[in-house]
Amino acid sequence: MAFAFYLAGAIAVLATVRMLTAVDVVHALLHLILSLLAVAVVFFTLGAPFVGALEIIVYAGAIMVLFVFVVMMLNLGARARAAERQLLPARAWVGPTILAAVLLVLLVWVLAAEPPAPTAAGSGPAEVGAALFGPYVLGVELASLLLLAALIAAYHLGARQRTPADVPAVRPAREGGPA
Repeated sequence: MAFAFYLAGAIAVLATVRMLTAVDVVHALLHLILSLLAVAVVFFTLGAPFVGALEIIVYAGAIMVLFVFVVMMLNLGARARAAERQLLPARAWVGPTILAAVLLVLLVWVLAAEPPAPTAAGSGPAEVGAALFGPYVLGVELASLLLLAALIAAYHLGARQRTPADVPAVRPAREGGPA
């Protein structure tokens, strides 16, 4: 299990460095998803399958969908179309695909070699739910408000300024008839 832990940890570090150094936003998001999946595998190797599943569902699923939604909503025009053309070549997907395949094989190997141990104290569904809606409820609500504020700010930053050419012309009403 130590081999799986170190390999997943190395993939997480490598993917995080690639995410930080990526020029294209979509490539950075792809590497961030890979990094979050590698951290989930680390949790599985440590005997915390519930926390690993939460990592996949919440971070690699929901939060990344939010990030991709914001990137698509910003729609940077010609720059975005040029970036999309660069995404089409297969060479852009080779590295992340290989690392994701290694993670998948590693996860199957870890789960097949040793069934998940009972969850450690404090990492089961009841304990996580009690913590999130107990002492940490304020932090959870503040994080959700922060995400909402970031989404609204991204929308306003990405919204185009309307020019007079964008506004449709208003036709005057005919005299004596209905407007």
